[in-house]
Amino acid sequence: MRNIRKSKYYWRWQSLWWYHFFLLWSTIHGQTRYSIPEELKRGSVVGNLAKDLGLGLSEIFDRKLRVASETGEQYFSVDAGKGELVVNDRIDREALCGQSPSCVLPLQVVIEDPLQLHRIEVEIRDINDNSPTFLSNVSLLKIPELVLVGSRFALESAVDPDIGSNSLKSYTLSKNECFSLKTKEIEGGKTVPELVIEKPLDREKKAVHKLLLTALDGGNPVRSGTSQITINVLDANDNFPVFEKNNYKVALDEKSKPGAVIIKPKATDADEGLNGEIEFSFGSRTPDSVFTMFDINPLSGEITLKGELDYETTKSYDIDVTAKDKGSPEMEGHCVVHIDIIDVNDNAPDIVLTSQPKPVREDAPSGTVVALISARDLDSGDNGKVTLQLTKSTPFTLKPSFSNNYALVTNGALDRESISQYNIEVTATDAGSPPLSSKKNIPVSITDVNDNPPVFTQPSYNVYLKENGVAGSILFSVSASDLDFGENAKISYSILDSKVQDVSVSSYVYINSDNGSIYSMLSFDYEKLKVFQIQVQAKDQGSPSLSTNATVHVFILDQNDNAPAVIYPSSAALGSLSHQRMPRSAKAGHLVTKVTAVDADSGHNAWISYKLAEATDASLFTVNLYTGEVRTKRAVSEQDDSSQRLLIEIKDDGEPVQSATVTVSILMEDALHEPILDIRHKVTEPSKKTGRITLYLILSLASVSVLSLVTFLILAVKCIRNSRSSGSCCMRRTDCDDYKNPNRNLQIQLNTDGPIKYVEVLGGDMLSQSQSFRSCMSPMSEYSDFTLIKPSSTTDFKEVISVLDASLPDKANDYSFISPSLPKYNCFCTGSEAPETGESFRGTNTLICVLFFSPKAAVMITSKPPKAVCLNGNVYYRSW
Repeated sequence: MRNIRKSKYYWRWQSLWWYHFFLLWSTIHGQTRYSIPEELKRGSVVGNLAKDLGLGLSEIFDRKLRVASETGEQYFSVDAGKGELVVNDRIDREALCGQSPSCVLPLQVVIEDPLQLHRIEVEIRDINDNSPTFLSNVSLLKIPELVLVGSRFALESAVDPDIGSNSLKSYTLSKNECFSLKTKEIEGGKTVPELVIEKPLDREKKAVHKLLLTALDGGNPVRSGTSQITINVLDANDNFPVFEKNNYKVALDEKSKPGAVIIKPKATDADEGLNGEIEFSFGSRTPDSVFTMFDINPLSGEITLKGELDYETTKSYDIDVTAKDKGSPEMEGHCVVHIDIIDVNDNAPDIVLTSQPKPVREDAPSGTVVALISARDLDSGDNGKVTLQLTKSTPFTLKPSFSNNYALVTNGALDRESISQYNIEVTATDAGSPPLSSKKNIPVSITDVNDNPPVFTQPSYNVYLKENGVAGSILFSVSASDLDFGENAKISYSILDSKVQDVSVSSYVYINSDNGSIYSMLSFDYEKLKVFQIQVQAKDQGSPSLSTNATVHVFILDQNDNAPAVIYPSSAALGSLSHQRMPRSAKAGHLVTKVTAVDADSGHNAWISYKLAEATDASLFTVNLYTGEVRTKRAVSEQDDSSQRLLIEIKDDGEPVQSATVTVSILMEDALHEPILDIRHKVTEPSKKTGRITLYLILSLASVSVLSLVTFLILAVKCIRNSRSSGSCCMRRTDCDDYKNPNRNLQIQLNTDGPIKYVEVLGGDMLSQSQSFRSCMSPMSEYSDFTLIKPSSTTDFKEVISVLDASLPDKANDYSFISPSLPKYNCFCTGSEAPETGESFRGTNTLICVLFFSPKAAVMITSKPPKAVCLNGNVYYRSW
């Protein structure tokens, strides 16, 4: 009975709340409503949620659809495979809604990407799952024997949590000639059973009567509950106390302090003496919550507050007050005190995140939904009306949706580089007096968008480089930074393709894409190239990527790397002895000849001086320091030898000094033609052996040519067959003129596709069109030699080093020393010097060996493993 009274007033408030809710419902478009009976099994289908919301099955998972209950209990869930709303837990309508005529569970369906909020309602229909029950299965009544026929005695009412046709409908009483059963409807439409006296009672005949009271509901099948009533017939105290009112109503403030007097009901008894003395108490069926909260004075009937009231827990109390006299038997009267609790604004609003905030792109347009927020206040009326506000310094705003639900959206431009995360303070304030408020910080991260290009430390760089540097050495390092984050801030460097003396700049330098270090691809020669520029591009990894260019000006500094070259006398320039004639009659200062030399260097390195190093007779000749003129110091005498030999040294002014010498033979005679004719006769005198040697050379050359032609044809046929079947390489020369021309700068490039597949040899004069030749191996012949074939791309010296590093053999003793008869060679080591012969190789001792056939032609002979390596300063060549 105590629970019935509590739920009665609770559901009055619930009905009012649902009334306002349905007014709001009419303004919301697209709400979905389902109806199911209570006590459905777990997994039972409520409805096809995906179909009703217009969603595909794939969107349920992709958009992270979830269902949230406003009551806090998760009674439903979504079957992601079928899109159906299913029962997740036992649903007891009586526990949820009591005896309210309508029981609706509101649900919020949250869908992300983009964020959407749908409201659905599930109506819970009652089933006859509860039988009527009495608070006590056994009750005792004391009735005086003098009671009048027709007198009525109130009996305990049964309680049935079901509603409608399934609720309590009627009572029956076991057959007894002295008693009958009537029902009376009291306030609120509730039916109360009453025991009616049908015949006068005679205690002497029967002092105790036992009756069975049965309560029946209207369900199908009908459910019932019983209570055993024991009636003791008492002797005369024939007046029972009577209250002034059967029902009292009191309104009590929620903040009333303990000890406050609530009401003082009054009762009177017409009897005298002990039969008229009255004691007040709470009824026998008073719930414990009333005893905890209230107290009654047994003498005066004054009811006082004992505990602390909470409107949000209990909104009203129904207290059964009993007045008993002290007669024998005791007589008692009853009244009901109804206490309504007046709400006080004692609960601050609560801010609830319906969906967690998602990171927002910094280029998100205004109106982008960041999070869904709702506000709740346990108070009622104006005390429960909540408004939300944001701090004004953020580019976000709140957009109301329905029923204290808001969407947090952007309303301004975002810049991650300025602010990468916002802590948005949301303030909820109710309309009470005084108003209460609460705050909540919502962190919102701003994700990066690639909106900042890389920036170099300076727009252009000047690099001064000495000529004749080692190929592969670092020239300069450029650096750029990016304000973006993550992949958008990762920078890779590259060199834009351009021409330097009609040759791609990538033939001169390459750049480390990770750190911006620029390396030389070859040794620069100031006499051929004095200055060039490189366009370096810094590109980030964003999508789309952004880039910035910087110019690197490279200035080659001259070194004294060229010795003076004799251009006159012409015979001396060609490396042979220069013969000069002079008359014996020559006087002092006579110009015998003039030595002329030039130096390819510049500046001080090209200043040339001449000096007489050796002479048959040093007193006879002198050489001008600056002009190189050879003159006589004195007149020629008869004692002077007719043949004079001069060794002239030519030096430049560089550091270190470079020099050259020329030998001049001077014949002194009166008749100038005889010695020359004699010399010509000696030179042109044929030898009998010369003709025989010439014949042998011609025969050897013819044999070698025929053998080379046959070998070439066999290789060509074999390569053509293999290229049709397995894709291995063959020789395809389309530019034979370039191949025959030895005056080309060759560069090596290694191209990889997994294991080593080919090496490129780039050829071309510095002033001519760049040309490359690719050397390929069959996939089954990793140790094959190279074959020059079709033109290919430019060189990546770094790849050559890194791949050849992995191709070194395990032992160094597979190599033998290179024969001095081989062409001139040169080796580059990528790591520390290799160990002694016989010890195992390491990956840091990679060697790249190049054979030079002429000053401008070279071929790399390294394959997998290398055919030539450098050990302790010596070049070793693979023996097989």
